[in-house]
Amino acid sequence: MSAHRGTSNLKALWCVMRKELLDIRRDRRTLFMALFLGPLLYPLMMFGMNFMAEKRMKTEQDKILEVPVLGAERAPNLVAHLATLGIRAVDPPDDLDAAIASQQVDVAIAIDADFAEDWHAGRPATVELLSDSTRRSSEVPRARVRAAIGAYGDQVGTLRLLARGIDPSVVRPIGIGSRDLATEEAKRGVILALLLPYLLILSSFIGGSYLILDATAGERERQSLEPLLATPATRGAIVSGKIAAACVIGVLSLLLTMLAFKLSAQTGTGAARMLDVSFPAIGRMLLVLLPMLLVGTSLLTLLAATAKSMKEAQSHMVWLMLLPMVPSFVLMINPIKTEAWQFAVPFLAQNQLLLKIIRAEPIPMQVWGIYLAASLTLAGLLWFAAVHRYRQEKLAVSG
Repeated sequence: MSAHRGTSNLKALWCVMRKELLDIRRDRRTLFMALFLGPLLYPLMMFGMNFMAEKRMKTEQDKILEVPVLGAERAPNLVAHLATLGIRAVDPPDDLDAAIASQQVDVAIAIDADFAEDWHAGRPATVELLSDSTRRSSEVPRARVRAAIGAYGDQVGTLRLLARGIDPSVVRPIGIGSRDLATEEAKRGVILALLLPYLLILSSFIGGSYLILDATAGERERQSLEPLLATPATRGAIVSGKIAAACVIGVLSLLLTMLAFKLSAQTGTGAARMLDVSFPAIGRMLLVLLPMLLVGTSLLTLLAATAKSMKEAQSHMVWLMLLPMVPSFVLMINPIKTEAWQFAVPFLAQNQLLLKIIRAEPIPMQVWGIYLAASLTLAGLLWFAAVHRYRQEKLAVSG
C-alpha cells in the first residue's frame, strides 16, 4: 500500500513538474530571462570590470603625471628627480584645496618653507602630500608620488652616509625579508574572489524565482491554483513538483553561467585567464551551489504561498537579493579565520567554499559533510513549511 502511494506521489510530482515547465516554455521572454540573462550578464560584468581596472592601473602607472607643487623652487633637485620618474611639477591653482575637493587635482605636493635650511643642516626636510583619501581616483597617483619621494630620500640618505665614510648597512641592523606562502592559484584568484562568490550564490539562490513565483502567487492570482489543489495529488507532491521544475530551470541557468565563465576565462586577458575553469573545479562549484538552489526555491515557494498577489510576492525579491551580500560585507569589514561552524551558516558557507575552490585549496570530507547536512536540513524545513502552507484551504482563494 505504501509502495503504491509512493508511486502515485512520484507520478503526481512528475506531472506537476511537466506542467510548470510547459507553462514557462510558452512564455519565451520569461524563459530567456531565466536561462540566459545571468549567463550573459555576469561574465560580461565581472570580466569587463576586471579589464577596466587593469587598463586603468596600467594607464595610471605609465602616463606622465602632472602634480601641482607648492614651493617647487625650494627643492629643485627633488623636482628634477620626480621628472625622471614621469612626475612633472606644475604650478598650483589659486585655491588648491578647492581643486582637490572638486577632483580637478588628484594629488599635490607642498614643500616646507624651511626645506632648504633643514636639508643643508642634515635635519629631516618636510614634504607634504595633499590629497583626498576618500577619492579612489587619487589612490594610484598618490602612491606613485609617495614612492618616488621616499626613494629619493633613501638615495640621499645613503649618499650622506657614504660621504662620511659610514657603511649605509650600519643604520639597518635588521634586514626584513618576506616569503609569500600563498599558492599561485590563490594569488590569481584574489581579484576574482571579490565578486565571483556573490554572483554565483545569487544566481543559485534566485535561479528558480521566475518560475516559482508564477507557479504559486501567479496561479493563485489567476485562480488556476484551485483546480490543481482539487486533484487527488498530495500537497507534498504538488509542492515538490513545483520546486523540482524551478530547480530544473535553476540548474540549467547555473550550467550556462559556468560555461559562460569558462568561455570568458579562456578568451579573456589578465586575471580572467587566471581563473580555474577546469571541469573538476566547475563540478565542485555546482556541488556547493545546488543545495543553495534548493534552499532558495523552497524559501520562494513558501513566500509566494503566503503572498496575496504576484506583486506582493515579487516585493520579496528586494531583500532576498541582499542576503547573499551579507557574508561579503562581513568578511570585508571583519575578516575571520575559517572554522568548521561557518560551513553550517547559509551564504557564509557557500562564500567560504567557493573561495577555497577559487584558491585551489583542498576541502576535507568533514567540511563537505557539515555543509551538505546543514544546507539540506534547512531546505527540508523550508519545504515542510511550504507544504504546511499548501495544506491550508484558503491558499486557493486569491486576494
